[in-house]
Amino acid sequence: MTSVAQSAAALRRSGEGTVLVVAGDWRLGEPVADRESTLEALGALPRGTDVSVDGAALGAWDSALIAFLMQAVEATQRGGISLDTAELPDGARKLLALALAVPEKAGARRSHRVPPFVERVGQTAGEIAREANGFVTFVGDVTLSLGRFVTGRARFRKSDLGLAVQQVGIDALGVVALINFLVGLILAFVGAAQLQAFGAAIFVANLVGIAVVRDMAAIMTAIVMAGRSGAAFAASLGTMQSNQEIDALRTAGISPIDYLVLPRVIALVLMMPLLALFADAVGVLGGAVVGMVMLDLSATRYLEQTREALTMGYLLGGLFKATVYGALVAIAGCWRGMLSGRTAAAVGQATTSAVVVGILLIISAAGLFAVVFYVLGL
Repeated sequence: MTSVAQSAAALRRSGEGTVLVVAGDWRLGEPVADRESTLEALGALPRGTDVSVDGAALGAWDSALIAFLMQAVEATQRGGISLDTAELPDGARKLLALALAVPEKAGARRSHRVPPFVERVGQTAGEIAREANGFVTFVGDVTLSLGRFVTGRARFRKSDLGLAVQQVGIDALGVVALINFLVGLILAFVGAAQLQAFGAAIFVANLVGIAVVRDMAAIMTAIVMAGRSGAAFAASLGTMQSNQEIDALRTAGISPIDYLVLPRVIALVLMMPLLALFADAVGVLGGAVVGMVMLDLSATRYLEQTREALTMGYLLGGLFKATVYGALVAIAGCWRGMLSGRTAAAVGQATTSAVVVGILLIISAAGLFAVVFYVLGL
């Protein structure tokens, strides 16, 4: 087994001047004895000093030696010192000359600068403003497309609309039923635990009925559709973007908004009120299960109490909210899909972003509706 001599660097004084000694085997990743101290001493020499490099004790070497010699050259150039490399091995001397022949490109070194806090805040605010402007522009494009649809000038395939209606409507019934049944169950259980203490267990039907019909059915259904249909819209359109299918539509003179976005928006706007109505019934059923099992209420008594608590205003208000939520989910999904990059990773990011934006819009709209309905006394 061949032994490896430790690489070392040293600066020595001789009768004829100063000598930079490099010895041992220089390999990438191997430590070099006295490397930093030698470079510091080299840079501290008086201006005009002549330094020669002694490589007589060198063993095997690679680019680690050249990197060190370049640092030595930089140190001597800053101090006005001449460095003689004539005693280096021929290969090392030529490689060093080649490395020094081409100046370093400006900006080639990676620099890491943490911007100040105020600058980061400004950059974030600018990004939010650009995103908001892009969203408003997209909403305007969809609105114009709806206008063309009403006047019969929008170009899209009716089969695409039928397929979208099936995907966001019939295919979603199972998960919508499960989520809203559990929501009704939870609301009734929490309400029963509190109302039983006051002997008002029957009012669990009022609590569940009003909460589900006014808000919870529409919100939970919209969130389910954001994770299901909104993500599917973004993934589908993002894949088309990466395959340049959307560019092909533009080249053919067909509006991608009309052909791709409009059927999806119309389908979700049409189906969301029906899904919310279905969710209302399932949510009330979940509350009835708790009422019958936990509170010993009959199904007839529970449903009669629910009917007395509900009004047509509650029902229509919930359906209106569901329609708006459906439009927001569809627009968010299509918007992020249309902005997707052309890589597989970009499609995944667009899908995730569509779900996040959709849920954010739903919760924001729900808060706005709460304030407006309270002011209007609805």
